[in-house]
Order: sequence, then C-alpha cells, then structure tokens
Amino acid sequence: MECENRTKIYHFIIVGFPYPHDLRFPLFVFFLLIYLMTFLGNLLILLAVAFEPQLHKPMYWFLCHLSLLDMTVSSVVVPKVVAGFLEGGGVISFSGCVAQLFFFHFLGCAECFLYTVMAYDRFLAICKPLRYGNIMNHKACLFLSLGTLFGGSVHSMIQTTLTFHLPYNRGDRVGYIFCDIPAVLKLACADTTLNEMATFLDIGFLAMTCFLLIITSYIYIISAILRIRNAEGQRRAFSTCAAHIIVVVTYYVPLVFIYLRPGSQDPLDGVVAVFYTTITPLLNPIIYTLRNKEMKNALRKIWVWNLLTLS
Repeated sequence: MECENRTKIYHFIIVGFPYPHDLRFPLFVFFLLIYLMTFLGNLLILLAVAFEPQLHKPMYWFLCHLSLLDMTVSSVVVPKVVAGFLEGGGVISFSGCVAQLFFFHFLGCAECFLYTVMAYDRFLAICKPLRYGNIMNHKACLFLSLGTLFGGSVHSMIQTTLTFHLPYNRGDRVGYIFCDIPAVLKLACADTTLNEMATFLDIGFLAMTCFLLIITSYIYIISAILRIRNAEGQRRAFSTCAAHIIVVVTYYVPLVFIYLRPGSQDPLDGVVAVFYTTITPLLNPIIYTLRNKEMKNALRKIWVWNLLTLS
C-alpha cells in the first residue's frame, strides 16, 4: 500500500560509493585516466592484430574480441561514474538505466562465454596440434565469436525483462556505481524473492558451467604440457596459458563475490564492482602484452612506424 501512493519513477540517481568530498576532483582525474588507458590499451591490441600478419591466428582473433568487449563494457559504466564525481551523483533516465543494465549483462555474459572459447582454443592448440588448423578455421572462429554474443544477448534479455517488469516507485537513489540487478531490485515495490533467486540460479549456472569447462580444458592442457620433453617448449606453452588463467581469475572472483552470495548487498560490493568494471578491462591488455612476445613485437613495430611517420 505504501508504494501505491507514490509517483512513478522516471529517472534514477546513481549514488556511487562513499568518498570524502575533497577527493571528488582527484577521483574524477583517476577514473578518467583509467578509462582512457583502458580504451587506448585495447585499441592498440586491435591495431597490432590488424596490421601484423603473424598475429592473424585464432588466439589473437579471440583476443581482439575480448578487447572489444572490454572497451565496450568500460564505456557502458565508467563515463557515468566519471560524470558523477563532477555532479555529486549521476542522474540517469529510467530507459537509460534499463539500457545500462542490459548492455552490462550482455557484454559480461559474452565475456564469460569468450573465456571458455579461449580455453577451448588453447586446448586444441596444445592437445590436438595436428587437427588444430582444420578445426579452428576462420568459419569456426566467426561462429564461436557470434555465439558468445548471441548467448550474452539471450541471458541479458531475460534478466532485464525480469528486473524491469516490476513497478518502481519506492525511491530513485541507486546505492551503487551503476544500474545493476541487486541495487535496482531494492527500489522495486514488489516481492523480489523470485527475481533474486532467478538471478542467482541463472548467473550461477552460466558461471559454474563455463568455469568447469575452463578447468577441464586446463587439466588436459597441463597434462599435455608436462609430457613435453623440451624445457623451452614447456615454458612457452605455460607462458601462453598463464595470461588466460590470470584474466579468468580476475573475472570470476568479483563475479562470485557480487552475484553468487545469497542476499548480497554488502557495501563492499560497490568497491568490488569498481575493480570489475574499471580495473579488469585495463588489466587484460597489460597481461596479454607483457606475457606475449609476438604481441610485444607487433606493438613495437606500430610504435616505430608512428615515429617514422611523424618524423
């Protein structure tokens, strides 16, 4: 009855995370720099793969796909966070909130599927090297990439529909850094138990399935690497896989912390969300470039070519 007497919500106020007022401008500069470095770092990976023939391989095709997802998911969240430091809290329309939630879960789920595909690619390259070229051809790469986007869109459409079919007139202050399911559901004037359970089961099932597939792939990969008698071959194989393992860990740990704890509405979730949406997309290009000799050589060529062009 309390909700029936309140007016319908047409916009939300993104509260963000608590911070001292004196830090508004330093935080604005910090998050703006992080966003620019994220965009530039992932753009450099795209350029390196596009212009270096030696990188025209399935592994780097999927890395380009990951860079595009990282650039986009960062653009969905971070610009509004940056604007919020100047405005003292960002205002977002109801439809804008719907779009932000949809695209965040669409891109996040696509990235979850992509990590699984990348693990499968490494499994084929190391465990089935003689069949790798026939299985992981251009058509297969395109099919798998489009499949991750399709799966992400289906997941996000379901979650967005379940979230926003509820009436929202309890309040307009989203106590989070962006419009995400746990924070938005707190403002619904209805019983959200089924929504929370659906979110937990859906995200939990997808995350657990993908994670188990990744773990299974790496059990076979590590077993195959240990059978390599050449120490240099073992080192190169482990180095190639290590970058993927690191980014998978930085993806899954925040995901489990935020979504797979029943009743998760802890203030610490906002801090983890900052890492998940801001820092992780920046770490991915750094991890892959620092641990990959071919990528470093390609970036060096781009750097030299730019210097020659400017001179």
